Amino acid sequence: MQLNRSVTAVITGGASGLGEATARELAAAGVRVAIFDRDKARGEKVAAEIDGVFCEVDVTNEQSVIDGFKKSRAALGQERIMINCAGTGIAIKTASRKKDSPEVAAHPTEHFDRLIQINLVGTFRCLAKSAAGMLSLDPVTEDGERGVIINTGSVAAEDGQVGQAAYSASKGGIVGMTLPIARDLSRDGVRCCTILPGLFNTPLLAGAPEEVRKSLGAQVPFPSRLGHPYEYAKLARHICENSMLNGEVIRLDGAIRMAPR
Repeated sequence: MQLNRSVTAVITGGASGLGEATARELAAAGVRVAIFDRDKARGEKVAAEIDGVFCEVDVTNEQSVIDGFKKSRAALGQERIMINCAGTGIAIKTASRKKDSPEVAAHPTEHFDRLIQINLVGTFRCLAKSAAGMLSLDPVTEDGERGVIINTGSVAAEDGQVGQAAYSASKGGIVGMTLPIARDLSRDGVRCCTILPGLFNTPLLAGAPEEVRKSLGAQVPFPSRLGHPYEYAKLARHICENSMLNGEVIRLDGAIRMAPR
């Protein structure tokens, strides 16, 4: 797909981290960008800087997502690019002993469910509604392409660490649905791919001490550092532009394979 002002993109989690970098990358390529995020102040600031539109959206809320698409499409038109970057993480063991106590605690089910609702169900909720809109569009290539969906998983989907059962399950679900979605939409010219970032310098790691961040980066075979959000953004842009990329799950991780802890 050729990127220009006739193309609109919707990016969830676009107010910060990987989503913000991708919003800026696509806007620089001429794409009109709508940012879906819960952070109104930050989202409006980024949207203003890229001449885009901010929509206050909670991906776990059906009506919020519906309203977000209604606003973005009224302002910019039906999107041809849907990029899901909204997500969060927790670290809780499946079962563990309490410190200095014989008592054992199980992973709270409500925390597991919350992560699934945000990372997995939220991703599907947005992409399904976006795909339905894309099917109303005319093709833009001789191959009949109408649009592209890019989801964000994590290397934890394949090598989750201690305490990542919920997080890995949510991201593994995204991996598992990538090919079926691509197949569902193939006859209508809509592609679907998933990126699995490794250790990236995003808000999820922003609170960690600098020595911890350096230690994590040193675990990456090459380059031995945390990934930059713009590196994710450049891959997302390439997927948009390369129509042969479909149904694919791509690790972006500097060759790291996560140790148990």
